[in-house]
Parts: sequence; C-alpha cells; structure tokens
Amino acid sequence: MERKHLSSIANHVLRTTAQELGTSVEHLVEEFEAGWNPEVGNYSRKLMEFCSSKALISLCQNIEERLNNGSYSRFTYDMMLAWENPSDALLEKPQAENKDSKISVNLPPDLDDIPLFYSDLMPLLVNDGPSVGEDAFVWLGSLVPLVADIVNGRFTFETLTAPTGNRLFFPAYDKFLKEIDNCMKHLQKQATPKGVELADDEYILHVEGTASTQRVVRHIEGTSWPGRLTLTNHALFFEASGVLTYDDALKIDLSRDVEHGVKPAATGPWGAPLFDKAIIYESPEFQEGVLLEFPEMTSSTRRDHWLALTKEVLLMHKFLSKFKAESPIQAWEMHARSILSIIRLHAAREMLRICPPDPTKFLIFALYDELPKGDYVLEQLAESLNKVNIAQPCSAHSILRKMNFSEPTISEMEEKGVNEKRETIAGSENDDKTSLETAINQTRKEEREVVNAKEAIEGLKDEGISENALILMELLKPLKSGFVWFWKTLSWERPGTTLVVIAIVTVIVYKEWVGKAISAGLLVLVAKMIQARQEKLKDKQKEITVCTAFEPTASTRENIVSAQYMYMTICQIIHQANVTILKLHSVLVSRAPKHANVMMVGITGLAILFAVTPLKYLIISAVFHWMIMRSKLGKYMKNNQNERRVKEWWDSIPPTPVRIVDQCL
Repeated sequence: MERKHLSSIANHVLRTTAQELGTSVEHLVEEFEAGWNPEVGNYSRKLMEFCSSKALISLCQNIEERLNNGSYSRFTYDMMLAWENPSDALLEKPQAENKDSKISVNLPPDLDDIPLFYSDLMPLLVNDGPSVGEDAFVWLGSLVPLVADIVNGRFTFETLTAPTGNRLFFPAYDKFLKEIDNCMKHLQKQATPKGVELADDEYILHVEGTASTQRVVRHIEGTSWPGRLTLTNHALFFEASGVLTYDDALKIDLSRDVEHGVKPAATGPWGAPLFDKAIIYESPEFQEGVLLEFPEMTSSTRRDHWLALTKEVLLMHKFLSKFKAESPIQAWEMHARSILSIIRLHAAREMLRICPPDPTKFLIFALYDELPKGDYVLEQLAESLNKVNIAQPCSAHSILRKMNFSEPTISEMEEKGVNEKRETIAGSENDDKTSLETAINQTRKEEREVVNAKEAIEGLKDEGISENALILMELLKPLKSGFVWFWKTLSWERPGTTLVVIAIVTVIVYKEWVGKAISAGLLVLVAKMIQARQEKLKDKQKEITVCTAFEPTASTRENIVSAQYMYMTICQIIHQANVTILKLHSVLVSRAPKHANVMMVGITGLAILFAVTPLKYLIISAVFHWMIMRSKLGKYMKNNQNERRVKEWWDSIPPTPVRIVDQCL
C-alpha cells in the first residue's frame, strides 16, 4: 500500500525493506511509530532512517554476495535517494533541477592538456537519472563504513564528485563499490614478504616493486637496491631483489611507541637532491634512516601515495597509543576503519587513473593530521569509538570478516560484552555524533580559510632570486633604519648609544616601569592598527608595488648541483620571509578583519597584563616555565595543541597582494 505523504522512491525503499525482512509494510510502519516521538518531527525522513537501518543489517549479513550481484549498490543508492527526498513535496524540484542542469567539469589547472579523460570517460559515469548529494552520502557512510566513513565522508564525496558537479550518479557509485570489491580480492592474493610471519591482525594493504608493478628502490649511502615494498597495517617490509628470488624482508615497524616518522625526500646522483620522488623513514632503530625511491617519469604521484599510506598507518598507531582504547576489540575496529579507508583510496585511484585523487581525502589520520583543528576531530573520534558495537553486521570489523579478510581472535566473553553495550547498528540515531559532526564542520570551515590564504600566496610571482630579493628589500624599507640602529647598538659599534640604552633599561627595570613601557608600546601599535583601519589603508594600498628598473644581473658560475641546491634553498627562505611580512601587513591594515580583531584583542590583553602585573612576577614565572619545559618533566607534559592552534591561525591569514612593475612611479 502506497503512503501518500512519501515520495515514490521512499515508498519503493519501504516495500523493498519489507521484502528483505520478510514482513509487511504496515508492520514496519507500526514498529516505527511505536518508538517515534512526534516532537522530533520530520516523520518521513525518520521512517526512512528506521527502515534503512533494519534493511542494512540484513544486507551486511552476506555483503560479498550482494556486492557481486549488484543488489547492494542498487538498494543502498535508493536509500540515499529516499533519505534525501523522503516526502512527495520535496521530490520533484531537486530531480527536475538535476535533469535540466549540466554537469560542470572542474579540471585542475595543471591538467589542461588531458581533456580526453574528462570528455570521454566521466560522462560514462553520469546518466539522466536522479543523483544524490553530500549529506545523503555521509549519512549512508555513518550506517555502513564501506563506501565512506563518517569521519572523512564529506572529503571523499567532494573528491569523487568534483568532475560531476558535486552530485553522485548511480553508475559512478556502482563502479566505486565494484572497485572496492576488486581491491579487497586483489589484496587477499598478495604474497607474504619472505622470511616474515604476519600477526593474526596484520593484513597487506599495498604492494609495489613486483614484475607487474612499478619499481621501488632503496638507497643505502652510494648504492641502490631495487626490490619489493609491502605495507601492512603494522609495518613496512622491503625485500631486495636477488638473482632468482627476493632476499629476506627488512621490517620497518610502524606500530612501535617511539619517536619515529616518515617524510618526503629527494634523491639524485652523488647525493644531490634533484629528484623529489622518495620518502625517508627516521627512527632510533635506523641511524641514517631508510630511504625509498619511487621512480616515475614526471610527477611524484607514487611517492605521495606511499607517503600518505605510511603516515596513515603510523598515525593510527599513535592515535591508539595516545587515547588508549579500552579493549583490543575497539583497537581492531579502528584498524578495520583505517583499512577500509585505504581500500577506498585504491578503488578511487583505479577509477581516476589519469588524474589520481589527493590520497589524504580518503584517509582518516593522514587527513586530520594536516587539517586545522584536526586534533579536535580525533579527540571526538576516540570518544565515539567507545560507543561502537563492532559485533553487529555493519561495523567495519564485520564488513572485513564478511569480505573474507581473516579476523583476529576475539573471545566470546569480549564479544558478548560489546553486544550488551549496544544492539543497534553503528551510526544509528542512538549514537551521539553531534560533537563529532560539529568538530568536522568546524575543521572544514577552517580548511577553506587556509586554502583561500594559500591561494593568495600562490598568486605571488616566484620568478627568481633577484625578484624575490627586490620584494624583500622593498618590504623591509620602513624597518631598515631601525634594524640597522638596533644591530649596531647590540654589537657595540656605537659605544655611547649602547651605554645610554643600558642606562635607560636599568632605570626602567629598577623603577619597575618595564610593564608600563611595554604596555605603552603595545597600545601605540594597536592605535596604529586602528588608525590604518580608519584611514582605509587596505583600500588605498591594495597591493605593494616593487620596481625592477634597477634590477641587478648575476653572472656567477658554480658547480651545477650545489648551485641548484643553494638557489632553491635561498629562494624558499626569501619567499617565506615575503609571505610572513605580507601576512603581517594584511593584519595591520585589517585586510583580514577577523585576524586583525584577534590580534588587537590579544595585544590589548597583553598590554593590560603588563600594566597591572608587576614585571618581576612575570619574569619569575617565565624563568620557571622555561626551566620546567626544558626538563624531562616538561617534555613529558608537553602539549603541542597551542603551537598547532597558532600555526593554523597563521596559515589562514591571506597575505597582501604584490604587483611587480617595470618602471618606478
């Protein structure tokens, strides 16, 4: 019987759910209404969530078979459509807009020379049927962490649907699920590294360096050793190629609770860093680090892929060590979610071979390690992990088990204890995801600000050492005289001036006027910022003009390798100095009002602090703080969140634009 208040797709999902559960539509509705609170409202959508939740438990029981015959992708896609348009009044307009609107193609600027991929392949993943949006995709990921995880589902959706106008069509969704299935089967066929016995909960996640894949080379001092590289959810294994077979694997344990890390590196002949296509693992176990190169003709896509995967595993173990999961089952659930995120990345790369996606957008820990306030999201993730029931069929743990991934040993007592905590599926409305979603939304907002600021930085011309030097000199002109005087005073080049300065400082300290002097200086700075805002200097000086009419020419000849390396280093230093000054200029003239307000409030607060607090107490506190933080106790108590907050705030400041002209005005 059709429900008139429901859309046609919602009625279809309701009927299909009843068939899946072997019951009637009326019984489903009665069961829902028995526990529904009318004060919550949104009857149609809540009914769809209830039915989908019950149907997914049945689907996940034999998820591998459902993926193979296509029923899982069709049914879950219909669930997303019904969730997005549950009632008849909401259905017609969005679908009509989807049919009439054209898909906008967002081609990266550096890929303008390969339009064939976007003009020939992507339309095959688009049809004239209805499509789903981001919220529906993330909602499904909160129920079943197969196609997406609630933690990074929005970033995954943005990346997948960038070429199709941020709408997901069924052919693309179906292909993505099929690629996930294929990647799982492919990983299960990979050989165990030679001389290694994997742990019960250790699984191969990526392999390269075989006859059918691209080369991997390990560099040891002046020698290079090609071989096979294998990544698991616990370690990296490198097997040097022998005459007929591989040597015993070198194990790089990523699960140890030690000070270790991985970062990009460059290689080249005679140690010259010419080819930026390598990663280096550093830890106390390897004094010189383990340098692995991923050769390819043009870009460093392979290196970036391996770097992201390795960081994901390493950061996952740091997360588990930091937040101390209550039981091995909860730790394994986090392992399973991270494994699924890596599998989704493999699937996306198979779909987008010519334009590989940003790997961090599909991962969890590598993503939030880079995003502003990502540590807040991880804190909320740790709290939500304690409420997840991994024994129900739709948990990440259960999905891997149903897909024939060998599972770690779980005692019946532990599994029973988890079952008693929660009987509904992961991500259902009983789960408290409000704090997690709030943290994720705040992170996305902060990310957009950082991206906008970085885009402005990229707009600065970087055409050589000479122009960068000229920009720096122009920016430092107002401070040049002050710097020269200050430096000569400190270096005793002017003894008389130095003695006078010492006398003044001594009197200020003796009379305890230091706080008042600093307070006066800070208030003068705030007054200058307010004056700049009132005079609208940001409009009068929209950009800083740098004249190159008297640009000097260089004719130095040096060794090619050392000159190239020094040139790149100096350019980077000058560029960073320019960016720093331009950011400060932007704040001072209130080009970034929010940051300028924070700066003025902070400076005013410091001014008040120095004005009302005797400086001797501040000095004593500073000395004690410095001594404590330099001790072992301080290192143990050290919290990097404050430094991270300041860095994220700084990164989000847009710099003042710069225009270079050939003639001085």
